[in-house]
Amino acid sequence: MSLQATSAQTAAYVAPQPPPSITDIHALVLDLTNPEKRELALLELSKKREAVPELAPILWNSFGTIASLLQEIVFIYPLLSPPKLKAQASNRVCNALALLQCVAQHPETRPAFLDAHIPLFLYPFLNTVSKARPFEYLRLTSLGVIGALVKVDDAEVISFLLTTEIIPLCLRIMETGSELSKTVATFIVQKILQDENGLNNYICATYERFSAVATVLGNMVNALADQPSSRLLKHIIRCYVLLSENANARDNLSSMLPVSFLDGTVVKYLSKDDKDPLTRKWLNTLLVNVNAPAQVANAYSLNTAPQPQPNAQPQLQPQPQAQIPLQTIQQPQLLRR
Repeated sequence: MSLQATSAQTAAYVAPQPPPSITDIHALVLDLTNPEKRELALLELSKKREAVPELAPILWNSFGTIASLLQEIVFIYPLLSPPKLKAQASNRVCNALALLQCVAQHPETRPAFLDAHIPLFLYPFLNTVSKARPFEYLRLTSLGVIGALVKVDDAEVISFLLTTEIIPLCLRIMETGSELSKTVATFIVQKILQDENGLNNYICATYERFSAVATVLGNMVNALADQPSSRLLKHIIRCYVLLSENANARDNLSSMLPVSFLDGTVVKYLSKDDKDPLTRKWLNTLLVNVNAPAQVANAYSLNTAPQPQPNAQPQLQPQPQAQIPLQTIQQPQLLRR
């Protein structure tokens, strides 16, 4: 091997950084309570959070730390409406949100995080509509905190969120946000639908709530014609499948499916890297659940015929035919400043 090649390999090699010491972490956490040192401490801790598994308990149990993070959040409320938020302020508060996400997803601190109702401090950010990059970044990072909560499949998390206005907030973002924000918001709704309480006792408990979710999902599928996204489509299909598992929602859902699901054109939005066997399986399951024609369901199956449905159908309560518009869902109340 030539000396030149050896030098090139040496230059390309970057030695792995050693994990930060607990002493350094404690010093940075202490700096969070100092307004003059807080911005740099937020930046450094947000960079190191993945390398320090015990960061969440340190943040939660350190005197004044959570109060300092909430202070960063509340401080920019006046910049939300009218929209005046700049990139530097958005980056700073997003670093604070990244630390709160650590607290939200850690099993030791998550219960106390919910008991303190800290997610409610993020809802004014989710309620913004400006498409400027500082606001989009703020919404996405806030969604990340909620996404970290629902990812753990904790029934207590879902029960808490159902007492708040998270569904209307997510539905709005699912229609108007960026692709990434739409994906995270749809994931949150999906995790709520996966919970029995969220599906049966909340979203499908009234026709208005079911219709609002189904309408937004349908609009999202139609919008994929202009902005295809296989990642987003997978979450949308999963939400449809979960809705179809509720007996009262199933009959109404059969008349609200997007046309592209029934004529097979939705397949062109799937990833071209593979045949998306899991997504095709979900589509097949959805169409079988809503009693779509057999040839339509078979179009999505992978060399497997759909399971035959029993002849006897359960007696479902009659549902009104008129669809309730999304605007009937009450919008969230912002926190008082």
